[in-house]
Amino acid sequence: MIKEKVMAALSGIRPALQADGGDIDLIDVSPDGIVKVRLTGACCGCPMSQVTLTRGVEDRLKSSVPEVKKVVAVD
Repeated sequence: MIKEKVMAALSGIRPALQADGGDIDLIDVSPDGIVKVRLTGACCGCPMSQVTLTRGVEDRLKSSVPEVKKVVAVD
């Protein structure tokens, strides 16, 4: 159930990332609310990717899906 909510929320975030040549893949959502994602395209290796992850993706996911506790990037 949480995974479906996260996927829906990422659908709303994805266009902004794609506009800058990047994207995001959902890797996993743990039962304790840890979301693992992979930033791809221009987002991969971008110096601002950590800011994008915390201030953009994590903030939006937490506001849309209260069960989300943290978002982490994986390779």
